[in-house]
Amino acid sequence: MKDKEAEYRELFLLEALENFEELNKLFIELEKDPSSKSAINAIFRIVHTLKGNAMGMGLDAIAELTHVMEDIMGAIKNGEVELVSELSNSLFRANDKLGNLIDAVKTGEKVSYVGIKTKLAIYLKNNRKEAEQETNSESERVEQPVAEQNQSEDERSITFADVIQIPVKKMDELINLVGELVIEKDRLMTTGQVNGKRSSEFETLQRITSNLQYSIMNARMVQVGFLFNKFHRIVRDAANIESKSVELVLKGTEIEIDRNVLKIISNSMIHLVRNAVGHGIESAEDRLQKGKEQSGTITLSARYEKDNVVISVSDDGGGIDHESIRKKIVEKGLVAPDVAKQLSDQDVTNYIFEAGFSNADKVTEISGRGVGMDVVKKAAESVGGQVTLESEIGKGSTINLIVPSSLALKGALLFELASQEYAIALSFAEAVISLKKHQIHKLSGGLIAQYQDKSISIVFLKDLINLPRLADIAEKDKLFETFDQLEDDVEIPVIVVTNQGRITGLAIDRLLQQKEIMEKPLPRPLDQSKLLGGTTILGNGTVCPVIDVTAISDVLFKNFTQRV
Repeated sequence: MKDKEAEYRELFLLEALENFEELNKLFIELEKDPSSKSAINAIFRIVHTLKGNAMGMGLDAIAELTHVMEDIMGAIKNGEVELVSELSNSLFRANDKLGNLIDAVKTGEKVSYVGIKTKLAIYLKNNRKEAEQETNSESERVEQPVAEQNQSEDERSITFADVIQIPVKKMDELINLVGELVIEKDRLMTTGQVNGKRSSEFETLQRITSNLQYSIMNARMVQVGFLFNKFHRIVRDAANIESKSVELVLKGTEIEIDRNVLKIISNSMIHLVRNAVGHGIESAEDRLQKGKEQSGTITLSARYEKDNVVISVSDDGGGIDHESIRKKIVEKGLVAPDVAKQLSDQDVTNYIFEAGFSNADKVTEISGRGVGMDVVKKAAESVGGQVTLESEIGKGSTINLIVPSSLALKGALLFELASQEYAIALSFAEAVISLKKHQIHKLSGGLIAQYQDKSISIVFLKDLINLPRLADIAEKDKLFETFDQLEDDVEIPVIVVTNQGRITGLAIDRLLQQKEIMEKPLPRPLDQSKLLGGTTILGNGTVCPVIDVTAISDVLFKNFTQRV
């Protein structure tokens, strides 16, 4: 019985949170157009449903608050109360309390809501236009079912929704089971090849497993609009605090992505949007002087790119001054002056994602965008993604979160180092090339080569893996050991990867194949390794480490700037 109660509570929370977010969106719409009948009716309908569900669950606090909100919306709907600014702000505060009460169902925390409930009740009592109102909204709602009872039996019918709600925990369990099934399928196919069995014997198993795998993955996919729609209220509140006029534009809301990915990057998105309002968008006076519209625009957009989803936060504000950042990184001692001069604008801008950058004071000369941006970078990297930034002075900035569409399955390149198999996420791989030894040159403690008319860093992964500590990378000739042992005419397979606009060539022993893998976190104490991001199990039963491209890129870049 307790399990059923817990399941019902999970379903209530799922629907209640969706209702809360929809209310935020509708209240903003109503604030812009107080006469919007559609918004008024929708709010009334949602709070009425939420009240009934809360009463059924025995959640008295939510029921009481939504009851008074329902009475207010009923009075507005019937023209008895006018929606003025004071009432609008009170409804926003009531909805905030409602959100806190919904969260408290899960956390058990106590939430004070009586104050706002009483304020709304008193406001309703004092501002009704009609003096005599003996029949209130409760009695009206009691009479409705009576009318329905008079309907004939032929008119009655029972309908079922076309959608069922499943707790995320159950979906995660299914994902794990399917992952084990995929591993067992690969093992059987590998064993069959060794024993000389025809691959056709496993075609049906492979097809069914693949279809099941993708079906389960799709069940956990949600539209990014689920996250984007939450930002109407965030933009509204941030703009009010900054005394700015800001419009929010949403694009690509129909793009689907793994729910867990959205959950992980949601806090980063909040930071980016608030930053765009507070520091990206200029004041109304400054915008008018620059010939811009008085109201700024923030655009949240999503699009597919290969196996990834690119989520962008754009503003039409003042942009980021690369030279200001260049001066700041020298002042903070992050880079020597002569090195800073040689860095590209892209490399300079990437320093705003460094931990501690600009948190000593409020950095107005670079629009304050460095504060907390390292958290954004870590969130994207934690799901195997990356973050990039584009900016133009006077026109605005765009920050792109490039994340996998699913955490359950990812494309990977398998390769070999010293008879050990490794994997690298296909999302980072730009190309696989072959270089001769004479095409690679030593420079400032590292190796470089030409790729598409560009000079890129080359690193032999074997040298990095063999380092006792990453700090040893600064020692002389540590990155030359494998290179020096090679013969002049040998061909070297190189995987070209990109991260934050930096292109790096990873030299390997042998390229094996492209494959879809189920990546799992590293167990302790291996989770402390900065060069490995996870593991997967191959069809032959061996454990295959997954290389962390972002960590390698950062280590090589910092080593380069220290040596130049």
